Amino acid sequence: MSTGLVALAAATLHAQEMNGFDLRGALIPAGQIDAGGPARDGIPSIDKPRFLPAERATYMRADDQVLGLVRNNVARAYPVRILNWHEVVNDRFDNDAVTLTFCPLCGTGVAFDGRVDGRALSFGVSGLLYNNDVLMYDRQTQSLWSQLLGQAISGPMKGQYLRVLPLTHTTWADWRKNHPATVILSTDTGATRAYERDPYAGYERSAEVIFPMAFRSSGFHPKERVLGVQLGTLTKAYPFVELGKTSGAVLDRLGDTALTIRFDRAASRATVHAKDGKQLPATVSYWFAWYGFHPETEIFRAN
Repeated sequence: MSTGLVALAAATLHAQEMNGFDLRGALIPAGQIDAGGPARDGIPSIDKPRFLPAERATYMRADDQVLGLVRNNVARAYPVRILNWHEVVNDRFDNDAVTLTFCPLCGTGVAFDGRVDGRALSFGVSGLLYNNDVLMYDRQTQSLWSQLLGQAISGPMKGQYLRVLPLTHTTWADWRKNHPATVILSTDTGATRAYERDPYAGYERSAEVIFPMAFRSSGFHPKERVLGVQLGTLTKAYPFVELGKTSGAVLDRLGDTALTIRFDRAASRATVHAKDGKQLPATVSYWFAWYGFHPETEIFRAN
């Protein structure tokens, strides 16, 4: 075989397999999947999370960012300073499997019901990215899952969706005030990491986007935070800079559904609620990430 054919065969094989994952027949073009640097599990998931009462979390500052989740009447906080180093937490609330995910490059925290068709899955970090967003994999089938799509894009689970759970991205002080009985993820993760240091320091303020994006928009700073809401095929972005011009309560509609957006400027917290007040699933993300996955999104303007 000629040198050129050998190179072509190697390139074809690389396109079909990355970090040991089979990409043949993937729902997204293999050429749009990027190797983030670490190998599979080079960023270790937290598989046996330990929690502390709020008063014992001396490693936390009042303005530290957390992802807050309430399930089965239990409130838990997951510090972003820990998630930056792990990206995936496989947790349980009683008998319910829950997967908590965070992508530092997109600023996105998403919580999922860890069951598909009644089968509990355990997730790890693949070391691969799509549109700068983390691709997880489940250890049971080796399928790759997009965090922001909530869908398996390759492997035996291809096409399946995970159910998104309501999650609150806020400050530790704000979460603790609203959930005084909360517990918080401990730094005793089973790994040694410099949790007091931000490995992405300066990234949130820069206009830099590290990996290619399918779609880009100059409507806002790339790292402007938005609350992204999706109902079926309809999506809408609520930029924090626009929510900051309101009273903090926005009555809106997406399609035929009445929504209330609640915004707290001091805590940089935005959540979406149904007519009965129930919090609905939504995603806080950087503007570039939301638009990259939802280029047809509606955009809320305060005026």
